[in-house]
Amino acid sequence: MVKPLTSPAATRAGLISWPAAGALILLALSLRLIFPSLSVLLPDIMLSAGLSGATAGYITAVPMFCLGLFAPMASICIRHFGIERTLALALFFLAVGTAARGVLGLGGLFCGTLLAGGCIAICNVLLPVLVKRDFAAQAALITGLYVTAMNLGSAAAAGMTIPLMQAWNVEWPTALSLWAVPTALIALIWLPYLKNRDKIIVRSHPLISIWRDRLAWHVTIYMGLQSSMAYVVLGWMAPILRSRGLDPTTAGIVTSTCIIANLIGNLFAPILIRRAPDQRVLSMVLALGCGVSLIFLLFATPRWIWPLSVFIGFTQGATFATALTIIVLRSPNTETATLLSGMAQAAGYTIGAVTPLLVGLIYHWSGSFSSVSWLLAIVTLGTSTAGWLAGQNKYVIVSSLKTERLEN
Repeated sequence: MVKPLTSPAATRAGLISWPAAGALILLALSLRLIFPSLSVLLPDIMLSAGLSGATAGYITAVPMFCLGLFAPMASICIRHFGIERTLALALFFLAVGTAARGVLGLGGLFCGTLLAGGCIAICNVLLPVLVKRDFAAQAALITGLYVTAMNLGSAAAAGMTIPLMQAWNVEWPTALSLWAVPTALIALIWLPYLKNRDKIIVRSHPLISIWRDRLAWHVTIYMGLQSSMAYVVLGWMAPILRSRGLDPTTAGIVTSTCIIANLIGNLFAPILIRRAPDQRVLSMVLALGCGVSLIFLLFATPRWIWPLSVFIGFTQGATFATALTIIVLRSPNTETATLLSGMAQAAGYTIGAVTPLLVGLIYHWSGSFSSVSWLLAIVTLGTSTAGWLAGQNKYVIVSSLKTERLEN
């Protein structure tokens, strides 16, 4: 049997196994490639397939709904396969789904996105669990690093998809499928963990579950609303910029720059988290900064597009890292982390998926992205309020939690 990523002795001693952390970070690198690669090509897909703004909204919302819909599958999978085996299998099928997006036209795009989104949902849930189990003493640092890797992948997909398509003279289906290659290579690194059969089974009383905990709902709503702003950027920033007159390559570069600024926020948030007594003020200020600057982007003159994009990226990256760290910090043990991460990402991403869908519908009805400003204002206020409540220095308690670990 392949051992878990980090030994229990190292975890108790607060030591970081960097090869283990590297495997986790590489996995995270592959989890955001499908989103911006679709975003920068969306106007081309709409033109080629004759899609309306509403239909484009459905396309951008599909991955988000997948993240919510398939998140509960994570706990089922680890009961049967264990954490490492589940992640390794998810990576393999993520590569398959990413490749399938470029096959059989729009049908392949939808089916491939469903498969890839389901695999990403499972990985999203299990990464905080893995951090809680193997890197509890360095949760903020490791979370910041793997979120940085996520955004590095996003930046690469946003900035390189159209240049690669133009350089190789291929159409949008091939450009979408190209991102299966790095995912497949990372899946090869995780192949040894397919032999790992360590399982964690979590059972809780049906009447006393995490879904009845108020703090758990605060964390869930915060996770969902902050993700909705992130996926407005990933799904709609490039089309918004192109509607403002930017050419496809420049719009992709601006979006990529915004995502690169995420990296700074990802690394900045853990520093503040370690120094603050709780995360209430940090969560609220970051949410307000991200949301307000996103609204300004809808009306800003061309000279302000670049600085606003950088600021949006920074605050968004810090917000996402804070949200994931809060899942770990509100959990007293690995089993609670599994339940809270599953709830926050199942219900949270389902909530978050509504916003990019509404952006497409509002654009279809009004013919202008400026009409989206009121929606973003509501999301901003909701995110800041939920962040304040989720940032309390308390634990989510599942009073009847009962766990057992099996090895086959």
